[in-house]
Amino acid sequence: MVHNRHLEAGLTDDQVLAMYEQMLLARRIDERMWLLNRAGKIPFVISCQGQEAAQVGAAFAFDRDKDYMLPYYRDLGVVLTFGMTTKDIMLSGFAKAEDPNSGGRQMPGHFGQKKNRIVTGSSPVTTQVPHAVGIALAGKIEKKDIVTFVSFGEGSSNQGDFHEGANFAGVHKLPVIFLCENNKYAISVPIEKQLGCANVSDRAIGYGMPGYTVDGNDPIEVYRVTKEAVDRARRGEGPTLIETVSYRLTPHSSDDDDSSYRAKEEVTEAKGKDPLFTFRAYLMSTGILTEELDQSLNKKIAEEINEATDYAEKAPYAQPEDTLKFVYGE
Repeated sequence: MVHNRHLEAGLTDDQVLAMYEQMLLARRIDERMWLLNRAGKIPFVISCQGQEAAQVGAAFAFDRDKDYMLPYYRDLGVVLTFGMTTKDIMLSGFAKAEDPNSGGRQMPGHFGQKKNRIVTGSSPVTTQVPHAVGIALAGKIEKKDIVTFVSFGEGSSNQGDFHEGANFAGVHKLPVIFLCENNKYAISVPIEKQLGCANVSDRAIGYGMPGYTVDGNDPIEVYRVTKEAVDRARRGEGPTLIETVSYRLTPHSSDDDDSSYRAKEEVTEAKGKDPLFTFRAYLMSTGILTEELDQSLNKKIAEEINEATDYAEKAPYAQPEDTLKFVYGE
């Protein structure tokens, strides 16, 4: 008998299939971005590869009609789950006028889309943490039923913004879920040179909130822990720190050479635990996914990405004078 772990976590067959589809879409968009970058068509890529399970698993635990997302630059899986489209992402990659994130002003990875309550991020890492706490405070003051989600890398958990935000949220029992996506490297700095404690989640007790470390390659477990935290936040019981442990399968960005700081064997070993493959195997074992359905999903996604790529490449750039838009008032 197959052990249906997703049912125990409160997920339906349709929901876990939708999770897989979002993970697959994020991976395929990311892979296309690398090809476009290497072909000289887009300037920069910062990957989600290896972290899709953590991103999609966590995002599925929120109410996509009212909660607020403050993602960090790798969070392609999060923003797709919350309503961004492949076309939106491609317009950002090509820096076109229609880019909903910034009108072509910002590098890829600076996600922001008002209609989906995805709050614009900034280039300095971790600045989104106090913003998420502020939105949660405003929601509490206005008695609105909202929970805010904020994500960051383990390198960001060493920044002052994280500690100030976590402390404030803990003191005021604010409905914030802090998701640390620990991918083992802050650019080139390995985790053992970043933390004085064993886990990022060990820091939670200092701020009066629960802390959990979970397998970031397991979207079902990430969902289960995040959903419990979201429910607790809605009941007025305050914030939670969740650390998802996975591995960054690509260099830090398209401008990085990771061979200078990590061995090929280490990356190869991590690829053996690729969450896209392990989750696919789970869905196959339960009968939710078949080879035919998987091929159909891949075909649909490939067509969607091809169409979005063609559209974005042909779309107009912003006008030079648009640089001043929204800077001095308009």
